[in-house]
Amino acid sequence: METNVRAKGPKAFIAKICAVLFLLIMIVFTLYPIVYTVLGSLKTNAELTAGGSFLPKSWQFQNYYQAFIQADFVKYTGNSVILAVSTTLLAVITCALAGFIFARRDFTGKKLLLGLYTSMMFISLGSVTLYPIYQFLHDVGLSKSMIGLILALTGGQAMNVLLVMGFVKGIPKELDEAATIDGCSLFGTFVRIILPLMKPILAVVALFVFRNTWNDYITTLIMTITNPKLQTLTVAVVQLKYSVNAAAEWHIMLAGASIAIIPILIVYLLCNKQFIAGLTAGAVKGCQATGRASP
Repeated sequence: METNVRAKGPKAFIAKICAVLFLLIMIVFTLYPIVYTVLGSLKTNAELTAGGSFLPKSWQFQNYYQAFIQADFVKYTGNSVILAVSTTLLAVITCALAGFIFARRDFTGKKLLLGLYTSMMFISLGSVTLYPIYQFLHDVGLSKSMIGLILALTGGQAMNVLLVMGFVKGIPKELDEAATIDGCSLFGTFVRIILPLMKPILAVVALFVFRNTWNDYITTLIMTITNPKLQTLTVAVVQLKYSVNAAAEWHIMLAGASIAIIPILIVYLLCNKQFIAGLTAGAVKGCQATGRASP
């Protein structure tokens, strides 16, 4: 017995060292772009483009003031908040309904539709799909409105629908049957029984959608070409690079990017507990569902 413990000791120690090194490498790769952006925003443009020291030679805090004024942060932040909140609410509602129906009801073409949803997670045509979306919104008269932009960003929620579906499958069907016996309709069962239990996974979906919408660039840029007043903070920040002269002003753009990080960081800090709870609850319910399915 003692021999086995001693033999496992060095192996366990080496495994811990490897795990710590791996985590440190991941932390460095994750935090380096953020640290570089913040430090780069405090340099002059000449110092930034020439390279050199990692830390600024002189701290240029006025870059933030220039970025705030040139990008009209108040206006574009308002657009970003309206777009992100509206898209998140619409996506949460549609994902909740779709996930519930997929998990609880059998209908013609269900397997085909699920197959299409799954394929959307692995097959991507990139920006090529933006043209038909823009053309459709133009045909219905929504290409120059905030509503059209919200609808364009609400699409493509296949992964979130499947997340909700997997979560709902972990909820005992006996609850649905009891509600039906008590006279609840399908919609009543969803609203009164299932929806309150879906709060953890819906919090995860909401955070995913809010983050993706807030950080979206290419879709928002294309959809707002004909109406620049609807541009979001992300688009405005990138345009700071050429805000004054033809020369690229990277220091101003990095300052704007540093400011743009703050709102999404605040949202994450406020929703961190719900996010972790949702992921944990989803994993537990998935294990429970697997356990019930196994003989």
